[in-house]
This record gives sequence, C-alpha cells and structure tokens, in this order.
Amino acid sequence: MEETTQIISYIAYLLPAIVVGIIAYFFFKGHTANEEGRRRYLVQKEAQKQVLPLRLQAYERVTLFLERIDPNKLLVRVKPFSDSKDDYESLLVKNIEQEYEHNLTQQIYVSPECWNLINAAKNATIHVIRQGAMHEKDGNVDKMREWLLQNFMDEVTPSQKALAYIKKEVSELF
Repeated sequence: MEETTQIISYIAYLLPAIVVGIIAYFFFKGHTANEEGRRRYLVQKEAQKQVLPLRLQAYERVTLFLERIDPNKLLVRVKPFSDSKDDYESLLVKNIEQEYEHNLTQQIYVSPECWNLINAAKNATIHVIRQGAMHEKDGNVDKMREWLLQNFMDEVTPSQKALAYIKKEVSELF
C-alpha cells in the first residue's frame, strides 16, 4: 500500500512537469515555425527587389519582340530583295525566327501562360505569312504584301493580343 501511495505521489509531482513540458514543446514549435516563416518572408522580399527589375526588363524585351513581329510593322520594316514571293516569305519567317531566338531566354522571367501566348503569336504570324504566300500564287511580292496588310487592317493581330495580356500581367506586379 505504501508503494502505491509513493507511486501516486511521484505521478502527482511528475504530472505538472509533463504538462508544462508538452505546453513548452508546442509553444517552441509554433515559435520556431513562425520565425522560419518570417525569415523566409524577409529573404523573399529582398530577392523580389533584385528580381523585379529583371522581370520588367524581360517584359520590355518581349514587348519589343511582339512589336517587331507584328505583321503591319514587319512588312514595312523588311523589304523584299527580289520579286520572288517565296524568297520574301522565307525572309519574313527567318526574321521572325531570329527575333524569337534572340529573346528565348526571357521565358524564365515571364509566366508560362504569357510565354505560351507569345509562342502562339509567333506561330500565328508565321502561319498568316505562309497563307499570304499561298493565297497569291500567281501574284508577285507586292500583291502578297498588299494582301497581308489588308488582312490585318481591320483585325487585331496576334501580337496585339499577346501585348494586351503582357500589359495585364505587368499591371498585376504592382
């Protein structure tokens, strides 16, 4: 009997210590998690100061790319060097592909949706140029250019659609 009372007395002394230990464990666990979150936030905030200018520069370069491949501007900027519409089609597509390759690294700074839209604008522009070359089978380069310009006179170009998305995405950064 004396042993059981002694065991009960030990438990009575240990129980508050166990309760305090459990409370302290959960308190310190919550405190360290909070501190870790705070440190992560501060590191992310500091990184954001360095990354934001790079992202804005990437959006600027992608915007310039889309402006340069816009059919209305591309046809004015890139003049045909011969009367062959196939040569002119190749020149236009080559020009678009070179611009694209020059800006390929910008995809790491823009969202995947934005980059997919840029790819779609590039491919749609190339498709329309090839369509124009096929449309003017018997015509010359000037007729092909005229058809392409008229095709986009009243329409929104793929580049303009992508630019609208880029503007929306950049406005979300602020």
